[in-house]
Amino acid sequence: MKRYQLFINNEWVDPRSNAWFETHDPFSGEAWAEIPRANAADVDLAVMAAHQAFEGPWSSMSASDRGMLLHKLGTLIERDAAHLAAIESRDNGKLSRDVLAQIKYMAKYYYYYGGLADKIQGAVVPIDRPKVYNFIRYEPMGVVACITPWNSSLPLTTWKMAPALCAGNTVVCKPSEYTSASLFELARLFVEAGFPPGVFNIVTGFGGEVGDPLVRHPQVPRIAFTGGDEAGRKIYQAAADNLKRVSLELGGKSPNIVFDDADLDEAVKGVIAGIFSATGQTCVAGSRVLLQESIHDAFVERLAQITRSAKVGDPADPGSEIGPVTTRPQFEKIRDYIAVAKKEGARCITGGRVLEGPAYGAGQFIEPTIFVDVTNDMRIAQEEVFGPVLSVIKFKDEDDAIRIGNDIRFGLAAGVWTTSLHRAMLMSEKLKAGTVWINNYRSSSYTTPFGGVKHSGIGREGGMESVKEFMEAKSVWISTDLKMPSIFAGK
Repeated sequence: MKRYQLFINNEWVDPRSNAWFETHDPFSGEAWAEIPRANAADVDLAVMAAHQAFEGPWSSMSASDRGMLLHKLGTLIERDAAHLAAIESRDNGKLSRDVLAQIKYMAKYYYYYGGLADKIQGAVVPIDRPKVYNFIRYEPMGVVACITPWNSSLPLTTWKMAPALCAGNTVVCKPSEYTSASLFELARLFVEAGFPPGVFNIVTGFGGEVGDPLVRHPQVPRIAFTGGDEAGRKIYQAAADNLKRVSLELGGKSPNIVFDDADLDEAVKGVIAGIFSATGQTCVAGSRVLLQESIHDAFVERLAQITRSAKVGDPADPGSEIGPVTTRPQFEKIRDYIAVAKKEGARCITGGRVLEGPAYGAGQFIEPTIFVDVTNDMRIAQEEVFGPVLSVIKFKDEDDAIRIGNDIRFGLAAGVWTTSLHRAMLMSEKLKAGTVWINNYRSSSYTTPFGGVKHSGIGREGGMESVKEFMEAKSVWISTDLKMPSIFAGK
């Protein structure tokens, strides 16, 4: 069995605890690698390596040279995309073809931010003071802690790390204990690309042993986290003790709203992609579909028919369309939510069963599931299930759709299906979400910001906005008059 080591200061080191834990293949259920179980001492070693790199070789390097390293990393990721995708898919159980597409696209983030590295410009301010010159410069913060979940380890780490490095920071990454292996494979490419020691570091293990000391470390001024809103709240509270900067990309319960004037064929495909891609284990999952009353019955019939035809199976099989649930605790959580939905009066029209047998490996499979007769006050409509479970809710008109869509503590994303330009613009304005898709769902790009409102998070990832999220603005005043007036009379 493969045994990984921590990656600190461009070296592979054993954890101070001399302890490892197993990572399991969600399909087969078999342990296939050992992950180092780090502790606070390892965290301190990694953070201090990152701090020394920030104070030394990384800061003394020109922005153009840093950008070239990021670009080089992108080319290596493209070269090794198949290998990285195979490791990530084995760890999280996502369809291998989907993961491969994600990893290939991930390289573009490093190209984009590599190109931006020497284009971060300040400004000369036309102030209201004579004989004074003022300008603004943007400076990196220092060591950035990147803490990421198990559903898309490499892409979600990249969303944070690429702009953080572009801005001139150094990084310590703490991936989920369920999906750490692919990040170690990425570390090898940092060395090959020629990054100075300490610029990128990895500590692995459990939240209380690694995550908490990383968040609280005095040499970590900036934290970037993706995960559930409860964990995000704890990180926010811990960061507040030392007034650290944070960005939090948290959960969602996104409405996918279909009006009666929509192209229904496209809308059905969009609803299916919105909830069942990645087995529903994505923060932007369109887990609430809102259907206008006049099309409800016909749309549900088409939706259920297509969903029943989905091929569920081995994520390595190119023909599979739905893979396993990544972790056993998440699998049990989804089962519990299905039971809760039935108890509350929602009606399951397809799916809802656990799939077992030789074709389903260790049995961490749940059929793609659709509930109708759902009201927005039910737990199945209000709480993030994070699995292949769709709640269908009726609405009357635009005002009703806006009311239901916003009646949630989350605000990460929303989808709208309509051929009316007026309606599209109205809904994009009124829906309280960080992203609104019109006649598409789950589109993303490194060029544009992504993030949520309300309990879905703080800050943005992507585009130029995310680079500024990892920098401080400094105002510099220069007097062109050598005579400094005294504040005391007669002096």
